[in-house]
Amino acid sequence: MKQVQFAAFGLPSQVGRCVEVVDVGETAANEIVFEILAFPINPADLSFMTGRYASQPPLPATPGAESIGRVVKVGSGVSDLKPGDRIISLLRENWTQRRRIPADQAIKVRADIALAQAAMLRINPPTALLLLEDIVDLQPGDWIVQNGANSAVGKILIGLARERGIRTVNVVRRRELVAPLKALGGDAVVVDDGTDLAGRVRTAANGEPVRLAIDCVGGQATRKLVDAVCDGGTVCVYGGLAGEDSAAPTHALVFRGVTVTGFMLGRFLMKRNRAQITAIYDLLAQRIADGRINVPVEKIYPIEDIAQALKHSEDYGRDGKILVAPNGPL
Repeated sequence: MKQVQFAAFGLPSQVGRCVEVVDVGETAANEIVFEILAFPINPADLSFMTGRYASQPPLPATPGAESIGRVVKVGSGVSDLKPGDRIISLLRENWTQRRRIPADQAIKVRADIALAQAAMLRINPPTALLLLEDIVDLQPGDWIVQNGANSAVGKILIGLARERGIRTVNVVRRRELVAPLKALGGDAVVVDDGTDLAGRVRTAANGEPVRLAIDCVGGQATRKLVDAVCDGGTVCVYGGLAGEDSAAPTHALVFRGVTVTGFMLGRFLMKRNRAQITAIYDLLAQRIADGRINVPVEKIYPIEDIAQALKHSEDYGRDGKILVAPNGPL
């Protein structure tokens, strides 16, 4: 069985490799075995391989926060899944050809959505949804601002916000991204050229209060968003692409009442029961089925070419996700 491993922390394209490992073995009564049809390479996976993630695993380790799989075997005590069902795993280590997991850590996925889109269901869509639902009590007509708006989360968030009547200011670093994000439904798109981003965000929002800022960058980008939100506003950090701790001016926290908080998907899903989690993924799968969520894919690699796939994913100028198909073409 083929699996991606890394034996040292470092540049992912240099440390990631495809190796042969023993098969997953037989299922216990409460377990399933599934073959992984596709997985995406996400920024969190790259951070995991560089050693900058929240936790560092024993080495060698296998990355992979998400994938789409097909059940091939079920234990005698499993009644709600059967061979052939598509599932996503709530567990990690998905960069492999097959996995054996407890059945209660799998979520069944409808079979009528494209495999490439289903492979990206687990992380980014619920992140976008819960950033809108769990941080601030947003109402129709409210303004929010997000940086990294051309990311997968950013694009999904634009559509979900528009459904709810929430207006978005979307911050990007390249001018050629303005028109595509407006076409997706972004109310305003602002290029961060290093000059008074906060003022230009407020202008884009017609001088109305910007109640929530969503930050995937960290470092000085957090400070810019603190300056952009209204008094009493909230900045939520869910990523650290800058590789630096978030910066927030004390005067904004003390005198303007701005709150800076953080988001991690697993922590927010843990607040919900199994039925609620399933409902979230059913809702988001429906959005994929009707075309309201569609994340561009730039290229799909075989698992044997994981080094090339990782190198491609390290190019932040690309326009789509990099996926890997461990068990043959989709």
